[in-house]
Amino acid sequence: MRNLVDNKFERRLAGLINSGERGVLRGGRKGVEKESLRVSPGGAIVRTRHPAALGAPLTNENITTDFSESLIELVSPPFGETWELLQYLCDIHQFVYRHLGDEMLWATSMPCELDGDASIPLAQFGTSNVGRMKTVYRHGLGVRYGRIMQAISGVHFNYSFSPRLWGVLEEINESRQPQQSFVSEQYFGVLRNYRRYGWLVLYLFGTSPAVSKSFFAGRETALARLDADTFYEPYGTSLRMSDIGYRNKNQAGVSVSVNSLDEYVRDLSRAMGTPYRPYEEIGVKVHGEYQQLNANILQIENEYYSYIRPKRVARTGERPTKALQRAGVEYVEVRALDVSAFDPVGVNQNKLRFLEAFVALCLLRESAPIGQSEQAGLDANHLLVARRGREPKLMLKRDGRDFPMLEWARELLDAMQGLCELLDHGESARPYSTALEQQRAKIDDVERTPSARLLTEMRQSGESFFQIALRMSKLHKDYFLGLYPPNEHRLADFAAAARESIEAQARIEAADRVDFDTYLAHYLAD
Repeated sequence: MRNLVDNKFERRLAGLINSGERGVLRGGRKGVEKESLRVSPGGAIVRTRHPAALGAPLTNENITTDFSESLIELVSPPFGETWELLQYLCDIHQFVYRHLGDEMLWATSMPCELDGDASIPLAQFGTSNVGRMKTVYRHGLGVRYGRIMQAISGVHFNYSFSPRLWGVLEEINESRQPQQSFVSEQYFGVLRNYRRYGWLVLYLFGTSPAVSKSFFAGRETALARLDADTFYEPYGTSLRMSDIGYRNKNQAGVSVSVNSLDEYVRDLSRAMGTPYRPYEEIGVKVHGEYQQLNANILQIENEYYSYIRPKRVARTGERPTKALQRAGVEYVEVRALDVSAFDPVGVNQNKLRFLEAFVALCLLRESAPIGQSEQAGLDANHLLVARRGREPKLMLKRDGRDFPMLEWARELLDAMQGLCELLDHGESARPYSTALEQQRAKIDDVERTPSARLLTEMRQSGESFFQIALRMSKLHKDYFLGLYPPNEHRLADFAAAARESIEAQARIEAADRVDFDTYLAHYLAD
């Protein structure tokens, strides 16, 4: 087993402390993407169109749709302070609720009442070539994986470190690389360590140990039955991130290295360029209608499901891998968060502050390349925690050997103490240290985890998963509609952005000069 003392981490942490810039870890930019199904007052998925008052999903940067017309995605810009981000999320929810009528946003990751794939309408983005491509891509996801899996919601945490930090780390590392190469290399170190330690996020924040029977659409499941409508994992944390959710068996053979930017782009490009027989059998254009963008292992980059992604804001029409190759990694997208039924906006400040410190831990710790055999063990750890994370004395694989999960979790939290103190610099309330202590309490008492809380509340109330999720959805709706005073200035900005997005979509549609077949062939060949 490796030496438990990570010398690189200790040296880097000491370097930050001694740099003369105690607040150097502060100033990172953070944003959130939060998905929610629109549901009827009775808790069924709605088939109504995306409300026009919310703008055009194609061009509204902050209010869009994900897989389904019924799956709203709220996207915040990046903020320097966590409280600013939470305020923005609160304001945008309030705006959305003003235009939902009697509909609600479903309060959990695992879906509401569904009536098979046919009950889940594909997102529509208008008649432009780019809009049609987005809908065809989603149709492809549906025929490949089933639409029900795509109805699972999540919260994505986007984070970029302060530019000041890179200069300090370059000195500590005695780097001679161009800065953007150095920055990309450091972000890929974050990706590798998140693969190693990200199971901790599932234990601490997973809130999907149960699911309504309609999710299985009559298919058999090995999950235990809690009541007439609910299947669950007795010790589960995040079914969303398990093999019944986004760890889909169809992608079990997709291996994408995060050992370097070049290898990452190489592996994604290979998967996007390699035909896959079952998808070829579906066909691409059948009777004049597109079934999928192509018959390759991945249609486009976004189809690859991962816990965390390297990101760069792309130019118009630019593919994500091309953007990364052009200018390197700009930020990371942590994708493993369940929507929290206990928080009206699906997330809270303590969770976001912990994640910021956790990403810093992944940055500063030793991050050796990951080989195929290690990756298999890391995937198994994530799956174990997703399905059995609260099981007493659970063991994970660490350097090829069994190791107690809770002991490992305590080590990681202990290592974060100094980072939280640096992040607290200038803050008398010590918000990051407070967030860390809240997570320590979940290690000491498993009943404090949100997955345990959800199951306990269901047992005490006698509610099924569907009933408790419906009740929480109604509470959240009442909360946002009752908030006073509303931020009228920001609500007016949202309304203006919605109107402008509709005009922008019309301009895009009017500007198309080639037919869809030509457009798609050019995009996929680029």
